[in-house]
Amino acid sequence: MTDETLPTRPDRVADSERKRRGVALLLRDLLIIVVIALLVSFLIKTFVVRSFYIPSGSMENTLQVDDKIIVNELQPSVFPLSRGDVVVFRDPGGWLPPKTPVQRNPVAAAVDTALTFVGLSASDSDDHLVKRLIGLPGDRVSCCDASGRLTVNGVAIDEPYTIIQSGQKNAATVPFAVTVPAGRIWVMGDNRYNSQDSSRNQGLPGHGFVPLDHVVGRAFVISWPVQRWSWLGDYPEVFRGVEENKE
Repeated sequence: MTDETLPTRPDRVADSERKRRGVALLLRDLLIIVVIALLVSFLIKTFVVRSFYIPSGSMENTLQVDDKIIVNELQPSVFPLSRGDVVVFRDPGGWLPPKTPVQRNPVAAAVDTALTFVGLSASDSDDHLVKRLIGLPGDRVSCCDASGRLTVNGVAIDEPYTIIQSGQKNAATVPFAVTVPAGRIWVMGDNRYNSQDSSRNQGLPGHGFVPLDHVVGRAFVISWPVQRWSWLGDYPEVFRGVEENKE
């Protein structure tokens, strides 16, 4: 090889500079992709869907403790709710016991906060409740008829999703007869004798009703564990005839 074929120092400097620029551009593009992905994930979590885990047995056997669910946040903000929907909502006030502070590793807490921000975790699940929607605004809901069933607008409903404590027949632990006010809903847990729901919170200032603006959304799928994956239905056959009988 002659001296003429060897790269000159300026050529070597230029080649090294091109490589550095290539790496910098690659890192820039990767950073942009990550930022866009985080932004999209945040927007989806804020306005479209969100994940929650189930901390209690109040919705058994439909939902088990530590199940993870995906919630459609477009209901009721864009699309209306239906009777029978499983809904997640903020505590209307006094439904949940005072939260006990938990000491956490600062790094783990920071990671969980970041994952919650983009919707990949659900660290605030303990601040929310999940129940089944029984009464819409204007509905007359009562318990119980002679067979122990709830009635909605005078129509007795048979609820296949409930657990009733052994030796009991009533679909609620306490009797009630209410008309759901405008802008409110009436909710009950599927595990009727182990659920702090509307029927058990009638003595609070909200009288057991949940404001619609407290509803985060409708749970539509169990996403975890894998063997529990399933859609969550609203049982339209249970509430057939209820709307037609509404005054």
